[in-house]
Amino acid sequence: MSQETILEALKEALRRLPGVGPKSAQRMALHLLERDREGMRILAQALASAAEQIRHCTRCNNFAEEELCAICASSRRDHSLLCVVETPSDLVSLEQSGAYNGVYYVLMGRLSPLDGIGPEELGIARLEALLATGRVKEVVLATNPTVEGEATAHYLSELVRAHGIRATRIAYGVPVGGELEYTDRGTLARALTGRREA
Repeated sequence: MSQETILEALKEALRRLPGVGPKSAQRMALHLLERDREGMRILAQALASAAEQIRHCTRCNNFAEEELCAICASSRRDHSLLCVVETPSDLVSLEQSGAYNGVYYVLMGRLSPLDGIGPEELGIARLEALLATGRVKEVVLATNPTVEGEATAHYLSELVRAHGIRATRIAYGVPVGGELEYTDRGTLARALTGRREA
């Protein structure tokens, strides 16, 4: 490979990252080559290690280095409470809130018939097997408030109830520090319908 071809291959590899276009990829590649060769080696090693050693948790489908992720392996978590999320980043966001102490199931997407994503692609059979163990008492549906996310939550709520398990949906509403005047109608409507005792 010529030097120019290797540089082009590096730029194309960097473009695989979300939000990185041709200019950003070029800027990153040139920065690493000009100013941070050691950082480039560290990045390459971290990427290679992650590609080889990170897999899906056999219970919840989250990313893990072992058979079970740290959350599923923890005896401090409430294993009778299961939260279903679309992606690992959704799981991370919920964990950072510090308000949830149950376990998770990560769908790795949402139902989208137009894109060919059905229950099989989301591993719903694995989720059903988890529900059939009798250990789960409540399923919190934490899919995103998009059309596909709502359809996924509806589908899952029917499935959960068929197992005789309580299905709940996360509430949506006005963000902390937000002002009603600047909040959209849909968010206000959800905040009103999802109200609780004060």
